[in-house]
Amino acid sequence: RSVWLKDPELFQNVSEGLRRLYRTKLFPLEDTYRFHDFHSPALEDADFDNKPMVLLVGQYSTGKTTFIRHLMEQDFPGMRIGPEPTTDSFIAVMYGEQDGVIPGNALVVDPKKPFRKLNAFGNAFLNRFMCAQMPNPVLESISIIDTPGILSGEKQRISRGYDFAAVLEWFAERVDRIILLFDAHKLDISDEFSEVIRALKNHEDKMRVVLNKADQISTQQLMRVYGALMWSLGKIINTPEVVRVYIGSFWAQPLLVPDNRKLFEAEEQDLFLDIQSLPRNAALRKLNDLIKRARLAKVQAYIISSLKKEMPSMFGKDTKKKELIANLGEIYHKIEKEHQISPGDFPNLAKMQEQLNGQDFSKFAVLKPKLLEAVEDMLANDIARLMAMVRQEEAAMPSQSVKGGAFEGTMTGPFGHGYGEGASEGIDELEWVVGRDKPTYDEIFYTLSPINGKVSGGAAKKEMLKSKLPNTVLGKIWKLADVDKDGLLDDEEFALANHLIKVKLEGHELPPTLPEHLVPPSKRGTVA
Repeated sequence: RSVWLKDPELFQNVSEGLRRLYRTKLFPLEDTYRFHDFHSPALEDADFDNKPMVLLVGQYSTGKTTFIRHLMEQDFPGMRIGPEPTTDSFIAVMYGEQDGVIPGNALVVDPKKPFRKLNAFGNAFLNRFMCAQMPNPVLESISIIDTPGILSGEKQRISRGYDFAAVLEWFAERVDRIILLFDAHKLDISDEFSEVIRALKNHEDKMRVVLNKADQISTQQLMRVYGALMWSLGKIINTPEVVRVYIGSFWAQPLLVPDNRKLFEAEEQDLFLDIQSLPRNAALRKLNDLIKRARLAKVQAYIISSLKKEMPSMFGKDTKKKELIANLGEIYHKIEKEHQISPGDFPNLAKMQEQLNGQDFSKFAVLKPKLLEAVEDMLANDIARLMAMVRQEEAAMPSQSVKGGAFEGTMTGPFGHGYGEGASEGIDELEWVVGRDKPTYDEIFYTLSPINGKVSGGAAKKEMLKSKLPNTVLGKIWKLADVDKDGLLDDEEFALANHLIKVKLEGHELPPTLPEHLVPPSKRGTVA
């Protein structure tokens, strides 16, 4: 038995647990097999403690910066908006007591911020990186990363002076949500954008797509654009699942083509709920990312130690190195079979071959089973215990969600989504809303031969079945309409049942309990 398995780790909370597991079990394996040279820098304490982050990626002029402004309902320091490529920097928009901008070189030496390892991308990048701090309530629970607009053509890619896709990949590994923005008005996916999306391909679970500026085109055009977008994304992302697309106009200006107002409201509501859930799911996301990282670190250990094993001790090292790099695919295959590892866990073959060229194979480490056992134990036991803690922590703070900015005022009041529609129709009227169509319902009611002013369940059922709604729905409608629970419907209750059928047929949801404004006037005050 290995020393690592002596007794289970005890943790105060999830982020402290993740930090300890990383430091004691995963880091030694990464360090030994040069994981940080090949894949991703070591994790820092700030990576485990930081707030959920949202990364915005898109071609220039798709409305990324405006989207951030829309969420916070406030300008942020260093913000520039325009039709030409204006944001040429990575801007981390974070909470701070005072408004201000921290330049990249200062950011990467701040131990409280999760950006220290960006140092590796060099000066060309650091001059294009900054943090905008401001006391905005939205930023109390999330941070947002604005990125330079992606350009088209080879020229711009070369003139950036740093590896744009690699920087984005670094962020993608550490953020909780990646939002890809597209402009419905001019939907073209440039080569650089395709390359960027491919670089993010291990993080599809974090990806959401926003089709912005959708109010600038007609419904028919919008359907075509949406179809074209899904088709293009399908070719680039290459997953069996369809990525979630939110359609709308994400800024506070009047809609140019207001036909799809309802759709845009529903979509914005869904996107807001998705972003609002991030703080609650942050610990789970960090846990998930650590598992992904551990699996890659294991594969890295097998690759490096296999290469070391094949190296001659004295002569012909260079020739052997070239031969091993050329045959890396076969080495992958051998490791896959020997250790039962899925092909999807292996790093990109061409990229790995390129990186291996600059390495001295004789300095590689041999396979150390103890280090691998530690990581296996972490994945098999510690992670399961942390998982249970995640659930407990979530239950202890259910109210954790993003507040402030555009997240306020969308749920309640007359402009809340669905207000005054469906079952909410007539909510602020003095008259009983069902009364409007009651004469029509009464005519049907009296054809059903009521006894003592009431119709039986059987008679009502025959009539209600004409709606062709399923029994489960009609059963719920009956429960809501039989206000006095006597198993019979009087004329008001019958009218209410028909009103609820109409609500359902118009595509709205039924309320779980009967709202106050739908209770028949004669039953008000008597309903328990």
